[in-house]
Amino acid sequence: MASRRALHFVFKVGNRFETARFYREVLGMKVLRHEEFEEGCKASCNGPYDGKWSKTMVGFGAEDDHFVAELTYNYGIGHYKLGNDFMGITVASSQAISKARELEWPLTEVTEGVFETEAPGGYKFYLQKHNGPQSDSVVKVTLAVSNLQKSLNYWSSLLGMKIYEKDEAKQRALLGYADNQCKLELQGIKGAVDHAAAFGRIAFSCPKSELPELEELMKREKQTILTPLVSLDTPGKATVHVVILADPVDPKGSKLLDEAMAADKSDEWFANHKRPKASG
Repeated sequence: MASRRALHFVFKVGNRFETARFYREVLGMKVLRHEEFEEGCKASCNGPYDGKWSKTMVGFGAEDDHFVAELTYNYGIGHYKLGNDFMGITVASSQAISKARELEWPLTEVTEGVFETEAPGGYKFYLQKHNGPQSDSVVKVTLAVSNLQKSLNYWSSLLGMKIYEKDEAKQRALLGYADNQCKLELQGIKGAVDHAAAFGRIAFSCPKSELPELEELMKREKQTILTPLVSLDTPGKATVHVVILADPVDPKGSKLLDEAMAADKSDEWFANHKRPKASG
């Protein structure tokens, strides 16, 4: 699985001005590209919305060899209800800690040398002191799971990730495709995982030739495929081929997501703008 790589995490943002300030001025990331769209993405990149939206890629370096953030903004949607699925991104950067202090951005030291902060919208980031050279400042993405062993089987046995660490007592595991890449940390929680309206996605790359076989594997294993293999044209870049999957969920997960989307402001926005909403 050496050819696979962690690419980016997708955030829905309601305030682009404050969000841009956080990523550029606090974290020190650069805007890598920005695109505007008049209608929803056919792979639901921007969520269950069919109106005007934008996508901004930000990171510490080029998308080809850095883990970056994809910031999706739906015009007319100013806030998204957070769930308990996204638990944080850890960034190794003493400079980010210094900039947060300089800009008086709220910081809380949770362990020695590690500080918790929040991006606009409530997304948690953990900044840890680091001064030496490194291939990528983004260390790991932490996601909640309701059944750690079931999720480990999914990510490791089906998707081929290496398990770097596993702690049964703390219900925690660290996985990845390579030593020098951003890792995926799974943290077991009690109760259901609630994705709410702000639910994000983590993206990985793999050779195009592997995608049909991967999709068939998921079908055989009776796993959830949110979006079957589809091609997405990206301005200035090669066409991207995508399969969107869902890792194992608890029985209440679907109900919680439906409730969150029903409470979202998207229906009101589309009604006011006299735009039809995309079929799910």
